[in-house]
Amino acid sequence: MTSLNNYIKFTLNIEADNLEFLDTSLGKYRGREAKFYHAVLHLDHCLVCGSDHIWHNGHSYSNLRYLALDASLPVFIRIAKERIICQDCHHNSMAETNLVNKYCHISNPVKRKIISALTEDMSMKTIAIQNSVSTCTVQRMLEKYQTTSTQDYDWLPEHLAFDEFKGVGRQLNFIALDGQSHHVLKI
Repeated sequence: MTSLNNYIKFTLNIEADNLEFLDTSLGKYRGREAKFYHAVLHLDHCLVCGSDHIWHNGHSYSNLRYLALDASLPVFIRIAKERIICQDCHHNSMAETNLVNKYCHISNPVKRKIISALTEDMSMKTIAIQNSVSTCTVQRMLEKYQTTSTQDYDWLPEHLAFDEFKGVGRQLNFIALDGQSHHVLKI
């Protein structure tokens, strides 16, 4: 491993063993200036049978959004994922990493930062701008990881508490709570 690879992994706080960083560059992404880290994700065995008798079958490229210190300069990791064909079972496989979920282009650290920002008193638009993602992405993260409220609407608690408050955009919102357990029933 090169010292540049170790330095980038240390700077970005990445511990993936099969990810090798090659270079950095500045470029444009959707009309905005961005910083790119170029990396290769290696695969040395078949993911189906575990055999190391493989043929390398090119790379699949993806731009992975990563954490940025400065929201005006988004950070992307341009990953070249190795594709292989196993000589034993003849299955095709592609390299994977725990840095990002399969079929996703937003890194898990960015998702964790969005979730932690949702616990603060910030608008979704502000969170989206700080993390260089869309507000729809922030909304999806909220829906995926929010605590499940009471889904059974066939009953009402013995003590029902409700109030009105000003929400985002100075709109009036309504909240209903269970008066004893303080669980949110509906906003």
